[in-house]
Amino acid sequence: MFSVHPGATHIILKIVLWFLVLYAGYCLLLFLAQRHMLFPRSMMPPLSGEERQKNPSLETLWIQTSFGKIEAWYIPPARRSENQPVPLVIFAHGNAETIDFCAQEMSQFSLWGIGTLLVEFPGYGRSEGKPSQASITEAFINAYDLMALRKDIDASKIILYGRSMGGGAICSLSKHRPAAALILMSTFTSVRSFSSRYLVPAFLVRDPFDNIDAVRTFPGPVLIIHGKHDEIIPINHGKSLYQASPNARFLSYACGHNDCPPDWPRFWEDVKGFIADAGLING
Repeated sequence: MFSVHPGATHIILKIVLWFLVLYAGYCLLLFLAQRHMLFPRSMMPPLSGEERQKNPSLETLWIQTSFGKIEAWYIPPARRSENQPVPLVIFAHGNAETIDFCAQEMSQFSLWGIGTLLVEFPGYGRSEGKPSQASITEAFINAYDLMALRKDIDASKIILYGRSMGGGAICSLSKHRPAAALILMSTFTSVRSFSSRYLVPAFLVRDPFDNIDAVRTFPGPVLIIHGKHDEIIPINHGKSLYQASPNARFLSYACGHNDCPPDWPRFWEDVKGFIADAGLING
């Protein structure tokens, strides 16, 4: 009969114990560092303020929250009827961006008679606080409430649009406030879905951003946009979001994560068609 020498058993137990200690330390390190990984705000270049100066019609708003003031930029429509409220897009950027990086491209909505609100993440740019799911959700809820009360905004025609991490912010907002349509670009199903990539249990994720649950319960039209070669958030995330929605449209482009879309004119045609089909603007 095969037998294990007591000394060998002791060595094996010691190796297992050391492995468990090292793994626990690894999990603790990731638990403490995950918000720095999820929100790499310290790695972004300093803001120049040039984008604010390029658009003299842009309105700077300061959103009051429990942790300080959050900056938001409102880009009014290029044309609107007198005393006629307009649709509104509330936009959330990616985790390595600020509203300064997005103002020029998001101005496209103004050409269609839509106002656009770019809301900064807490702790990003000139905004106070620290980024987390709770603080980001509070910032976007307060921004939504501020705009919904304005007489120049049609609160029944608010479109929520998020890119990458911004999709998490927008999906979280959609669970707390009504919207006429939802646009998600290069967005993940949930942060927990990435836990296996780092060999840690999902319950250690502090900011889960359960986007697939939000999409599943969203009653209005949903547009899912994803790059076929996305190396950061694989296209399967976009497909899963599409399949979870009761009323979704799926668009894929030949691009990765940071070069999406590859053809901006075509992209804007697709987005405009979706918004027009939702009855929010004239085609």
